[in-house]
Amino acid sequence: MKPGALLDALGATVVGQRGVLEALLYATIAGGHVVLEGPPGLAKTLACRALASAVGGSFKRIQFTPDLLPSDIVGTRVFDQRSGDFTTALGPIFANVVLADEINRAPAKVQSALLEGMQERQVTIGPQTFPLPDPFLVTATMNPLDSDGTYALPLAQMDRFLMKIVVAYPTVEEELSILARFGGAPPPMVENVASMDDLVRWRDEARAIFVEPRIARYVVALAQATRAPHEYVERGASPRATLALAATARARALCAGRTFVVPDDVRASAPPVLRHRVAFNYRTLTENVDPESVIAAIVAGVPVP
Repeated sequence: MKPGALLDALGATVVGQRGVLEALLYATIAGGHVVLEGPPGLAKTLACRALASAVGGSFKRIQFTPDLLPSDIVGTRVFDQRSGDFTTALGPIFANVVLADEINRAPAKVQSALLEGMQERQVTIGPQTFPLPDPFLVTATMNPLDSDGTYALPLAQMDRFLMKIVVAYPTVEEELSILARFGGAPPPMVENVASMDDLVRWRDEARAIFVEPRIARYVVALAQATRAPHEYVERGASPRATLALAATARARALCAGRTFVVPDDVRASAPPVLRHRVAFNYRTLTENVDPESVIAAIVAGVPVP
């Protein structure tokens, strides 16, 4: 079983959105998490459900709202009056694919409930610590069109996402295909194309992908370039971005059938890995500068080996 088969299975369910599907595949292989930002109705939720179905994994969707509590995500301790002891009720975070829908609708204390699980692959509830399923993938969605009632995600939260993908509207041909495919009864999702063992094997194979020293220096140089003084950048990416960039490049190389990383793997992975880790200053708003163009200029300014 090759990773391309899983990508084809996702494409059989979701029309277009190649970048979203590739990001989900790379994140699954690299052991990371993904933020999907785009207007409603662009198949963000469908893509996440399709991934869980294609790998035969469990899927849980958490609708983030202002009244959500951390215990609604990770679980809580419940007192059993019959036995006189406390029992633990596990929350919806215990799934292979967890969808944090509209994550910016909940305050920071609720968002922070995901931090331990995303980083340590475990959750602490009371005095006990519970391991999360393996593989474990958090996919979060954000709607950029409606900012009323939203909360900014803390930098520590955003830094734990491997990639941030900007979901665009479909083309005319893709929208015609959407109408033909989903205009009637919803088509069944492709199931069990890959197994949990396949995902673990791909993850191990990706970690063994060779990164030549000049490529490694290129990865570091890209992260360092975001920290150089810049008229529109307030804060650059952390060293976690360096690790994320290398991991994503390895996953991309594996999906391309190579045993080594090439500069194109790094350059193509840079925008989704860096865009949410770079803090921009007020001038991007006052001068109407697109942050995407700033990231593209920074990446283009680093010499390719």
